[in-house]
Amino acid sequence: MPQISRSDPAPSRLRYRLQRMMLTPLYRRLLRIGLPLAIVFGGAALWFSDQGNRDTVFGMVTELRTAFEQRPEFMVTEMAISGASAGVAEEVRRVLTVALPISSFELPLDAMREKVNGLDAVESARLRIAQGGILQVDVVERLPVVVWRSEDGLEILDKNGVHVGSLVHRGEYPDLPLIAGLGADKYVGEALALLAAAQPLLPRLRAVQRIGQRRWDVVLDRDQRILLPETGAVQALERAIAMDQAVDLLSRDLQLVDLRLSQRPTLRLTEYAIQELREMKTMKVGDNR
Repeated sequence: MPQISRSDPAPSRLRYRLQRMMLTPLYRRLLRIGLPLAIVFGGAALWFSDQGNRDTVFGMVTELRTAFEQRPEFMVTEMAISGASAGVAEEVRRVLTVALPISSFELPLDAMREKVNGLDAVESARLRIAQGGILQVDVVERLPVVVWRSEDGLEILDKNGVHVGSLVHRGEYPDLPLIAGLGADKYVGEALALLAAAQPLLPRLRAVQRIGQRRWDVVLDRDQRILLPETGAVQALERAIAMDQAVDLLSRDLQLVDLRLSQRPTLRLTEYAIQELREMKTMKVGDNR
């Protein structure tokens, strides 16, 4: 009886592994989701590879963005400046060259704030978009406290010695005290302390002058000067004022009151007083003969 060969019904090892892989959740998700996405992205990439198609899409996006940014609720139509004097407000408008109306999305507020802060008279500034399409500029001005006479002319300084503005004539700010000398702008705090101590001399006070970038002179009318030491200048000035109040020191014919050496103050007479003193000595010698 002939022998009949039958094929083995069991799957091969490779087929068995493929069947097992088809039953895994990950593979089934890849077939259901990954493959369609790959086809879609592949088609999109092929479509975007054409320059004309890319230009069309970018143009549509630009139009949509422009239409959104140009909506009325995003438009800035006015500029308002607060906290600034008329002159400073005009300077702010000059540096903020903004063509209104403009979309708030197109305003570089940080760069604009830096421009305003760069003005000499501005200590700080804050820019914001207020309701009603208003560009609000809040300015804090530097407060001028002294006039500084330097080699370059007259300047206004704040309490920190920062330049606020320039002057043509001293009379533009007659109420501000005058300081002078090279480097005086770096020691405005010391100058203000001296000016405060010199209040009893205010009717005669003309300026405080920095000498040799080391110390101060108090300049009075009649070309009188009080020479102050490098350290303890305020205390030395207070001693000079006390002597003046006691014996009318500064009302005499003095040119200098030198207090640079605290243990040995020196007085220098005017030429007129020296001449009179010489004449008195001559007359006294003649009488003795």
